[in-house]
Amino acid sequence: SKTISMESSKPKVFTTRSRDSFPSSSMEVLESSCDVSYWKDNSPIPKEDLINNIKEKDALFCLLTDRVDKEVLDSADNLKVVSTMSVGFDHLDMETLKTKNVKVGYTPGVLTDSTADLTVSLLLATSRRLLEGSQALKSGDWSAWSPLWLCGPELAGSTVGIVGLGQIGKAVMNRLKPFGVAKFVYSGRSKKDADYADGAEFLAFEDLLKVSDFVLVTCAYSPELHHKFDKTAFGLMKKTKHTHQHKQGGIINQDDLVEALKNKEIFAAGLDVMTPEPLPISHPLTTLDNCVLIPHLGSATIQTRTIMSKMTVENILNGLAGEPMPAQLA
Repeated sequence: SKTISMESSKPKVFTTRSRDSFPSSSMEVLESSCDVSYWKDNSPIPKEDLINNIKEKDALFCLLTDRVDKEVLDSADNLKVVSTMSVGFDHLDMETLKTKNVKVGYTPGVLTDSTADLTVSLLLATSRRLLEGSQALKSGDWSAWSPLWLCGPELAGSTVGIVGLGQIGKAVMNRLKPFGVAKFVYSGRSKKDADYADGAEFLAFEDLLKVSDFVLVTCAYSPELHHKFDKTAFGLMKKTKHTHQHKQGGIINQDDLVEALKNKEIFAAGLDVMTPEPLPISHPLTTLDNCVLIPHLGSATIQTRTIMSKMTVENILNGLAGEPMPAQLA
């Protein structure tokens, strides 16, 4: 009789980063049911290596940095499940995945708190010029106290405009209320019901820019929003603060933003998402004192990343077992 080892009978899963890139508890769950292999580094896997490693695999655990296109999928004859540890899925060729009847999982609805916290942090760091102050101290530019040195606008009594009052936008608004904001306004595809808006006033995009002291971008990218913030938009704004937090780059015309910041058309900008990523250190935005740049840290809390990895694993295990995924795209 023929003997088949337990290990060889397990479904085969390829993970596109090294094991130490992920919370160990999540990977232990995956390893208990599957034969799991990993990319050797905590850095994006080259496409050729992804093609080679996905062959014969039953499932793929991937990230936003992995472009899973038709060429990759055509090399994966046994593939049954793709699970991405992300909310966005532009990196996945959904059409080909559906054609091949591959189940697709993702991780929505778990980033709201961490992203809202980060948005408020970025708002305060930018408006209160924290990075400028830290750099001044470290470079020896902190001399005697001066009345207007490193002053910025405060939230108390201000009008805050939120572009996209979705889950994240609403969570940001709730966090800002205790700061004494006088008025919240928002823009978007449609007016929210009164209970959800909770006192925030719906305005056209252009009107929001005119009346807001602080403008927060908390909507996801879509083609109609491409370069929504351009030279014209910046010209409508007060000398204000504008923070940018969404799932994809492209909403802000960065060349126009550079000019607006250089010419002091707006007070400052804070960006967590930009184009391209990583942003080259030679990019003009990196040279401006009134621009705070952070490397896409919206969901970067230990708790949120642990939940995301756990959901990614559950999507794989349920998909392979023929059961509903916690969050299924296809």
